[in-house]
Amino acid sequence: MGSALSEFWNDLVADDRQGIFLVLVAFLGAFAFIRTSARIGRSPRASWWPGSVVSESGVHLHHLVWGICLMVGSGTLGFALVGQSPWFEVCACCFGVGAGLTIDEFALWVYLQDVYWAREGRTSIDAAVIAAAAMLLVLLGVQPVDFPTGSVEAVISSIVGLVALVLLVGTCLAKQRVLHGAIGTFFWPLAVYGALRLGKPRSPWGKRFYGEHKLARAQRRFPPDRRTERLKNRTRDAIGGAPSEVSPRRLTKS
Repeated sequence: MGSALSEFWNDLVADDRQGIFLVLVAFLGAFAFIRTSARIGRSPRASWWPGSVVSESGVHLHHLVWGICLMVGSGTLGFALVGQSPWFEVCACCFGVGAGLTIDEFALWVYLQDVYWAREGRTSIDAAVIAAAAMLLVLLGVQPVDFPTGSVEAVISSIVGLVALVLLVGTCLAKQRVLHGAIGTFFWPLAVYGALRLGKPRSPWGKRFYGEHKLARAQRRFPPDRRTERLKNRTRDAIGGAPSEVSPRRLTKS
């Protein structure tokens, strides 16, 4: 067993993929820990469990704050310590932990509301699955865009293609067409299809851009009692906990 693990690690080092592997493992571990911690703290039977950090003035430091600080710090040090083992690997682990804490509150980025236990909070579960899948595909050597180092024209073309892909995938995710966005990252025609199709009525895109007529179309297209949607929600609830019926509190600007 030990020799197999050693050989696996040596293969990662030989391919310069030990960093992304550690980011992925730390990301999964941090996401699992913080989501489990939040679920324990939510239970009335575990009042002893430490909860959120709230100051006397009412300022709430969400755990994404610590995640962002970890990513900024470890990401900066990681660039400075490339090739310097074991500090480069330590930075990769810290970056993965920061990403896990931050992605766990992805819904907060999108809705600008404290929707952790609301239905909209399920977006964070989708984001975590997508992020982990993307890291795994990168670890396996899959590249959605080629990055040539030759002519300036080729580099510019790659940058334009990457920006276009990010916009398409972002549009799919904003419309809550998660599957189109996730697979479309590595197969761009599917991202184009998802970006052009009707978004879900409760999606950030639908709330922001759809008028009464188009919103009615989206509601007919995506009824809340669809069998596939019920299955997805049961899976999300199993991972992240079932949402509550309490209306989310609007965040106030400092």
